Amino acid sequence: MKSNRSNATIYIFLIFVAICFLATGGIFVKLSSLPPINTGFYRVLFSIPMLLPFIKKEDIQLDKKQIATILLAGAFLAGDLALWNISFSYTSVANANLLANLTPFTVIPFSYFFFKEKMTKRFFLGAFITFLGVIILMGNRLTLTSDRLLGDMLSLSTSVFYAMFMLTVYKLRDYIKSNVIMFISAFGSLLILGVVIFFTEGFYIPHNFSELWPLLSLALISQILGQGLLAFCLGKVNASLSSLITLSQPVVAAIYAWIVFQESLNKQSIIAIMITLVGVYLAKTQTKQ
Repeated sequence: MKSNRSNATIYIFLIFVAICFLATGGIFVKLSSLPPINTGFYRVLFSIPMLLPFIKKEDIQLDKKQIATILLAGAFLAGDLALWNISFSYTSVANANLLANLTPFTVIPFSYFFFKEKMTKRFFLGAFITFLGVIILMGNRLTLTSDRLLGDMLSLSTSVFYAMFMLTVYKLRDYIKSNVIMFISAFGSLLILGVVIFFTEGFYIPHNFSELWPLLSLALISQILGQGLLAFCLGKVNASLSSLITLSQPVVAAIYAWIVFQESLNKQSIIAIMITLVGVYLAKTQTKQ
């Protein structure tokens, strides 16, 4: 049962690893010279041939309802990718990273009412502490102003689409392998992204390696290693805890900035990171079904 598996430390660790991969997404989107929705389109498109060698014929012998549900998950992910990539043009990276990761505010109530996941008071305490830690970490970088309202709203909408993707995959993982979900859902994502591109940006083709490598990196690191690993763990850890852990993505981004870009981590940032990790730990140890 998922309730028994949710306490397995290895899967909690793997979700953190997945978050580490996913946190690179904003970097590669910024490095991409293609328009934002085109960038999301190629992220998904290039993941298909990478996943194909791991797909067996018997794995994709599914009924129409199962295939439709997987394609729906892909449509939700397409909404997430499109809105999040666009939001970088209208708001700060800090705002986009925080608001796009507010998935627990959708996942937790949905899981409680529809999946009957039971959370103790200590889980909610852990969730509050986690959110507090992230707010403290991002406090100096957040700029909630009227001229960035559109970008902030896009980022917040992203969190809803991503939450619906997580919830759909969570239910699919009862009986379908994660690699199959990622492979088939990619076609649902491409359909939605393709339609949006047709009516907005128009299709762009990468012409050289400098345009190609950020897209390939997004496909391999963010889509397959990040999204794919998270999809795998959604079969082992309950949806509420998984979404709460994804809230720690800004923590990973801050550590990346410290390692890669030599951005300093002041005392406030270090304390905030510790608070966030304590919150996740409390939620992890007090979740039940």
